[in-house]
Order: sequence, then C-alpha cells, then structure tokens
Amino acid sequence: MTQIRLHYHTRDEITEKARSGSAVVVPLAATEQHGPHLPVFTDSLICEHIAAEAVRQAAESVPVLVSPVLTIGCSHHHLNFGGTLSYTSATYLQMLRDIGESLITDGFQKIIFLNAHGGNDPIMMQTANDLAVRYPVWTAAASYWSISRSALTACNAAEVGMVPGHAGGFETAAILALHPELVRTERFAESHISRPWINSGPAGTFIGKHKELTGFDGYTDAPNKATAELGSRYLGVIAGSVSAWLVSTIQAMTEGGN
Repeated sequence: MTQIRLHYHTRDEITEKARSGSAVVVPLAATEQHGPHLPVFTDSLICEHIAAEAVRQAAESVPVLVSPVLTIGCSHHHLNFGGTLSYTSATYLQMLRDIGESLITDGFQKIIFLNAHGGNDPIMMQTANDLAVRYPVWTAAASYWSISRSALTACNAAEVGMVPGHAGGFETAAILALHPELVRTERFAESHISRPWINSGPAGTFIGKHKELTGFDGYTDAPNKATAELGSRYLGVIAGSVSAWLVSTIQAMTEGGN
C-alpha cells in the first residue's frame, strides 16, 4: 500500500516525491472548547480522519501526500469558555507561510491547505494567495464543508442541526462515529438556542458581536439527534467529496504546468 503520510517518509524519499511532482495536503484544525459534551480536540479528530481518507482515495489517481495535522489554530473567539489553545491571527498567518515555504524549499510545487475549523479559513486563503504570488508554485485552499456542501445537502445532513455548526448535532455525530468514548452523552441538551457565531447572510459577508461569535453557551445547536451511524455517513460523504476535489485540483495543476 502506498504510504500517503509525508511524515512517515525519510528525507530522501520526500525529496524524490517532490521531484516527481507530488502534491502535499496540509490539514488545518484546532484545539478549542466544544461545549460541555465534546472533547476540545474535536476539529482535529475530524480533520485527521477526513484528510487521511480523502488523500488515501485520491492517491489511487494522482500523486499526493498528507502532512501532519496542525492541531492548534486561530480560536481566540473561544478563549472566554476555557479549554482552548489558540494562535493570534497574525501568528497563524506567519505559521502557515512558514510551513508553505518549508515545503517549497523541500521542492514541492503543489501545496493544498485543507481546513476543518472556521476561524482558520480566511487566514488560510490569504496564505495560499501570498505563496502563489511570491513563488512559482501552485496553491489551493478550501474548508471541507465548502467542498462537500452540495453532497451534505443531498444526504440531508441538516437533519441533526447546523452544518457544520459548532459542537452541535453534526460534529457530535462525527465524534460518535470516530471516538464514541469521548462523547459525554449525559451532558446532551435536548433543546438549545440556535445562534450561529457568524451570520447566515450572503456569501462573503460577516456580522459579529463581541462575545457572541461562538453560538449560545459556546455551541450552535443541540446535539441530541446525533448518532454514530449518521456521523459515519456524513464523514463518508465528506471524504468522497474532498477526494474528488483533490483529484481534479491536482490534475488541473499538473496540466497547467509551471
């Protein structure tokens, strides 16, 4: 079986992968509060699964590796609730640039950021743009929910709550599928004041208020409709969508040349 994890290879093997035109997926996640019922590592657990499975599928068609997951992100809007590790936006931007430049120094010319935490998204997009402006490389960036939105709609993922929401039914279902022992089901709320941390207005808009960027009490909707079976279905849909996006993106990069 092809080893898809960049960090399991030696330096010489990585150099050869870069020379042969392999792309690298850099997964971005977070360590932050997820209400009273989910572990703070929720985004990282989901990210690791989606990135590994999507790259595994994509590697059957295109040369691609996945780097270690960045398990701390830009999460300052969760600090008030405790249990959160976060970089400032300026620090995170520099970190992502440093990682991109490290991969470029290693010889890679196709760098793809795959995100699983909302606070990282705008900084990731800026980084991908900055790297492509400064260096003769291809970059791409997307959050998993943007890639899989239509597929998740088709499988009725909103039946459990906001998609992806924060610590609501959707993320709870995913963790029940991946690590049920980490879910505090006794802390489930049967009802919740649904209040998204970002407005649901037109794409490209933002409305926010101090201390109200995380949903009511730090999560967006009640988790009580979540099941492991539903979570497994949603994760499968996401991995398939992300894999297809990776294949088409890497093929376009390859066909586009240097």
